[in-house]
Amino acid sequence: MKKIDKIYKLIADNRNRFVAIASNYTEDKNTIDNVVQEQMLYFMQMNKQTLIDIYEKDGLEGIVKYGAVAIHRALTSTRSSYYYKYRKYYTKIVDAASITQVPLVKDDLYKKKLIHKIEKELNNMYWYDKKVFEVYYEDKHTLDSLAEKTGISRNSLFSTIKKVRTKLKEILNSEVLCKE
Repeated sequence: MKKIDKIYKLIADNRNRFVAIASNYTEDKNTIDNVVQEQMLYFMQMNKQTLIDIYEKDGLEGIVKYGAVAIHRALTSTRSSYYYKYRKYYTKIVDAASITQVPLVKDDLYKKKLIHKIEKELNNMYWYDKKVFEVYYEDKHTLDSLAEKTGISRNSLFSTIKKVRTKLKEILNSEVLCKE
């Protein structure tokens, strides 16, 4: 067995340790599972020689410490792949404090209703507006990277996203005000 394969096996065998580390930051099982899965993927995609060097220098404990840092960053950084894949889209839409400047909605059932309402409203929008908005929030794109990928000007993308965001803010504001 190659050294890198042995390291990958050790990482997989110690998944419970990574789950315990993630549990220090949140009690939500889905969040824990998602962040640990992202952390495992991170190990698989990182430079193999770097991973071997960490293992040769500090052994399994070095790998676990490195994984702990990766988990912490994933849960706290808006630049982590976890944030882009799991939190960015719905955080920006559902977190009423960030998108509508009204008090944060804490009722999970109500959040689900808002998500459903937003998705319904997105489906009623012009297909181009909906697609630009979804690609921007679901994929790992900045305006510049999306402009480069699509060939659409950055300003046009900005205007479209702002228009959709404004419409969704109006909807969320009316929903939140109706709930109160």
